[in-house]
Amino acid sequence: MNRRKSREQAFILLFESSFNLQEIDKIVKEAECARGEKLDDFSKSLLYGTIENTENIDKYIDGNLNGWQKSRLSYVVISILRLSLYEILYCDEIPSGVSINEAVELAKKYGSPEEASYINGVLGSVVRKLL
Repeated sequence: MNRRKSREQAFILLFESSFNLQEIDKIVKEAECARGEKLDDFSKSLLYGTIENTENIDKYIDGNLNGWQKSRLSYVVISILRLSLYEILYCDEIPSGVSINEAVELAKKYGSPEEASYINGVLGSVVRKLL
């Protein structure tokens, strides 16, 4: 499986965990049974890493929303931002530009063009501050 598909799988499960009160392991198991495909190691590392570091990741989101509050964002946008910020902050082997591009592509597929632009702006702001 390529990394784009792995990211997409991690995003879908992260999105589901936003409104499903079950433990993430149960969500993963049910998803694997329902779709008949196993998550690869990259998908799992993104998913579990994002969940384990959500508190820190959310600080970066909150600090870069520019006049918005996280409560106004859709679950799609929040899930994409969290996933991409996990990559940017914790996966040194993945260039920030790749993470941002992949986030924008996910937003175009699962959100709207406006959300894709917004995600690009927030992630770009975080990366500029980290430099």
